Amino acid sequence: MVISCILFVLTSVGCAGSSDSFSEIKQPIQYTYKVINRYRHDSTAFTQGLVFEHDAAELFEGTGLRGFSTIRRVELSSGRIKQMRSIAQNYFGEGVTLFDNKLYQLTFTSELCFVYDANSFDTLHTFTYPTQGWGLTHNGSQLIMSDGSHTIRFLDPVTFSEKKRITVQDPDGPVRRLNELEYIEGNIWANVWQANRIAIINPTTGNVTGWLDLSGILQLPMGYSAPLDVLNGIAYDDVDKRIFVTGKFWPYLYEIELVEL
Repeated sequence: MVISCILFVLTSVGCAGSSDSFSEIKQPIQYTYKVINRYRHDSTAFTQGLVFEHDAAELFEGTGLRGFSTIRRVELSSGRIKQMRSIAQNYFGEGVTLFDNKLYQLTFTSELCFVYDANSFDTLHTFTYPTQGWGLTHNGSQLIMSDGSHTIRFLDPVTFSEKKRITVQDPDGPVRRLNELEYIEGNIWANVWQANRIAIINPTTGNVTGWLDLSGILQLPMGYSAPLDVLNGIAYDDVDKRIFVTGKFWPYLYEIELVEL
C-alpha cells in the first residue's frame, strides 16, 4: 500500500524508556519506496544538505569536501545551478537548513556554522559549537543538528545555544552515524551514513518509529563511470507533500512515496 507522507503523523511512536531498555521500544514500521519523478542532479556535487523552497520550485543545496564546498540554489525541474557561493578552502561544508530567510551551513570539523542571507548568499554572521557538524534541519522554532553520533541536539536559532538533546535508538540499541536531516510532518528523518536507509525519529523520545530502505533507487545508464558516493540528502515540499532524496555525486534526484512492507 502506498503511504503518503502526511500519514506519518498518525503512526504510533515507540515507548519512552531508558537508553538501556531497548526491548521496550516498539518495532519500527518498515518502508520501501515508489519513485514518482526523477530529476537531473549535478554529479560533481558532494551533497551534504538539501532543502526545498516551494514558491520558487528550487532547492538549496550544501556541498562538501575541502576546496569544493559550496552553497547553491538549484532549479528542481532541470537541475540547473542558478546561484552558487564557495566557502574558504580550509572548510568542509556539511548540512544546511533554511530558517527565517537565513541559510545555515555547518562545517565538518571546524566547529563553525555560517549564516547567509538566503537571497544574496552574503554572510550575516557565524556560530561556533563544540562537536563535529553533520546534518541540520529545524522544526519551526529550533534548529536540529546531528554530529555523526546517536545524539541529536536542538538549538536556539538566534544564539545557537543548546536547548535539549535526544538519544536516537531502536529495539537493537543506539542508532549512530546520523547524517543529513529533514523535519517532515512532526518527525526527524535522518540519513544513516554509509547505509541505504533513512531513520524516521520521534523528536520527543528519540525512538526510531520507521525505517525507509532505499536500496536500488539509483539506476545508472549502461557504461556510466563517473565517481559515486553514498545516499545523502533529504528535502521535503511541505505544501504539496513531496519527498526528495539524492546522494553524493549522484546524477539524479528522486521524488518518492513510501510503501509500507
